[in-house]
Amino acid sequence: MTKSIPFRLIEQKEGTDNLVIVLPGAGYSTHAPLLYYTTGLFYNKGFDVLHINYSFNRQEISSLNERQLARDVQLGIDNATKDKKYSNYYIVAKSIATKVLRCLLEQTMFKETKLIWLTPLLQNDDVFNAMLNSNHKGLCIFGEKDSHCFILERYEKLKSNRNLTLKVVEGGNHSLELDEEPIKSIDILKSVISDINEF
Repeated sequence: MTKSIPFRLIEQKEGTDNLVIVLPGAGYSTHAPLLYYTTGLFYNKGFDVLHINYSFNRQEISSLNERQLARDVQLGIDNATKDKKYSNYYIVAKSIATKVLRCLLEQTMFKETKLIWLTPLLQNDDVFNAMLNSNHKGLCIFGEKDSHCFILERYEKLKSNRNLTLKVVEGGNHSLELDEEPIKSIDILKSVISDINEF
């Protein structure tokens, strides 16, 4: 059974055929730094920005059915865009949202979509294989000290996919920040947003 997920569509005043869909992490909302500045970046490039605002408690995360969640997210996307005609899509997915992203890629509307994988769950076989075999142009950003998600052996294998641009944040944790180093973390944020801008 599908359930309604709150969303927010931030629209250009003049209309546009460009849409970026932002899928947050479990504890990393669309207001958190990486996604907040990514929103501003795309909006200033002339994109409508769609925030999908699901939230989880700890128990829901451990029993997450990503296929069901992807269906709920797709319903939210369909509802938000029903009166729109977009032809250029980007999807930005943070952490647990990379599980949802790999399911969404089966939809024909996202065949040509460009993807931004922020701290993807490389420990998850489905996410890893989706990235490894992806035909989508993708930017993948990892934290070097993201001990659960950054698996060096799998990262090295991803280099064989020429569609992917891979970046590792030296010393970065799962939020792509440095523990106890707020000033240096701001420099990292600037660097990551610059990478997204160039992509």
